[in-house]
Amino acid sequence: MRNRFTYFLFLSFLLLLVSCGTSKSKHHVPDVAPYNTAKPVVTKISDSVFVSGKNSLLKNKQGIWELYVEGDPLEIGLTTGALTDSLLKKQQQIFFSKIATIVPSRFEQKILRQFLKWYNRKLYLNVPEEYQSEIYGVSQYTTHEFDNIAPQYQRSLYLHAAHDIGHALQDLALVGCSSFAAWGEKSEDGNLILGRNFDFYVNDAFAENKIIAFINPKEGHPFMMVTWAGMIGAVSGMNLEGLTVTINASKSEIPLSAKTPISILTREILQYAKNIDEAIAIAKKRKVFVSESIMVGSAHDNKAILIEVSPEKMDVYDVPNTNQLICSNHFQGDAFKDDERNLSQIANSHSEYRLERMQELLTENPKINPKIASEILRNKDGLQNIALGYGNEKALNQLMAHHGIIFKPTAKQVWVSANPYQMGEFVCYNLDSIFKDRKENSIVSFEEENLNIAKDPFLKTEAFLKYQKFRIEDDKIDLYLKDKTKISSEFIQNYQSLNPDYWVVYYKAGLYFYQNKYYKLAQENFEKALTKEITTVPDKEAIEKYLKKLRRK
Repeated sequence: MRNRFTYFLFLSFLLLLVSCGTSKSKHHVPDVAPYNTAKPVVTKISDSVFVSGKNSLLKNKQGIWELYVEGDPLEIGLTTGALTDSLLKKQQQIFFSKIATIVPSRFEQKILRQFLKWYNRKLYLNVPEEYQSEIYGVSQYTTHEFDNIAPQYQRSLYLHAAHDIGHALQDLALVGCSSFAAWGEKSEDGNLILGRNFDFYVNDAFAENKIIAFINPKEGHPFMMVTWAGMIGAVSGMNLEGLTVTINASKSEIPLSAKTPISILTREILQYAKNIDEAIAIAKKRKVFVSESIMVGSAHDNKAILIEVSPEKMDVYDVPNTNQLICSNHFQGDAFKDDERNLSQIANSHSEYRLERMQELLTENPKINPKIASEILRNKDGLQNIALGYGNEKALNQLMAHHGIIFKPTAKQVWVSANPYQMGEFVCYNLDSIFKDRKENSIVSFEEENLNIAKDPFLKTEAFLKYQKFRIEDDKIDLYLKDKTKISSEFIQNYQSLNPDYWVVYYKAGLYFYQNKYYKLAQENFEKALTKEITTVPDKEAIEKYLKKLRRK
């Protein structure tokens, strides 16, 4: 991955030599004159409660921030920025420090900054003006610490394309999500129910301050979405009409410029569509630059569909003869069935495996309700309940999710997981009650506590404690391998005992022994890794390649 990233940095440098047209984008700011430009006054009630008129931000007892804002696009942006001020600065520091870790060279960082300016040169032309105004409002409260990357507004706009750019340039797959929907005979009450894991992982700190935003815009439908400070795009959300959106990344080619970020498209659908037909119509208007599946659930239609989009085409995957829908990280519709990238994704990644696992669990549970949905999202085992090892990306619960979420659109109910991952308490909210008769200076949590789903019992097990220790030791062994540091046999034995079903612990031990020419031990560990459920075909082929070399030695 590192070599590939360097390659694209070099490619970006060549592109810069012939690039033009970045001047307008570097200096562009939206026209905010039609809106109320007055900056909001925020009253700090405590370290976890902030109020500005009818708008508020508070941290509930499960540790999730609940944000309520209303107004025109600029008002929503300014108020969001003012209320989340400290969270916003912290989130950008976390994100950009991660980038510095991935790209430690100052020279490469400089090239990357120039590349982003060139690559995003047409981004402002593909983001609706109202969302640019909202981003502009939020950006007024961002730190100046990273102005060397880009000015406040441009930097905030770029961040909305960060997932898409990483996805396009490296198949970075920071998102390996799983989602499902059930209705009719498959649902406990006959009404639509949806569940999804958002497996977007930057680091643990990034997910510490997740926000459930309740937005009441002057135009469009009031809605909720799970987000983080600075992010106005939608990755998981539901509006007051009972329409839901979630996104799942798929295999993409490398485009030559940024267009509409997926999260901005889904935000538009969330705000302006009340049924499936309206969602499809909005999707047709926008040009995207990565491949993505958008699951749309609708209370009005009492069903869900997938809008499958790529830079070249769009398809709608409907299942008229069944009452369930499943989505991982490849396309399922006719338009993409012969697409080479999609076929490669099915053959080589863990996407098809997770799809089959969801089918298996839905078959085992003939009537889905919120509790059963949470158990599916939290499931850590493989097909036929085999042990995968904790953290395996073939699992629905990869122990890395930013959040898990469950929707009951007809009832306007949504459950959002508290930390860690999707294993904390699923906190219930009702959109009808939240958006009805909102009063000033309201500082009470919106949660419907009696409907919450209890935290995963796994959190109190010895296995979870071992997994937490494993992650620390896993980072250590990566560093040891990079620096070619001597490792004791006791360290390796302890490391493997913390997560014994996970193929990675034997693979990394094999790498260490191979580096140090302990070929018999290397062979034993690589062969042990092959007895476990390996995440992808390329991973398995890499181990087999080492074994061939060892046999020659």
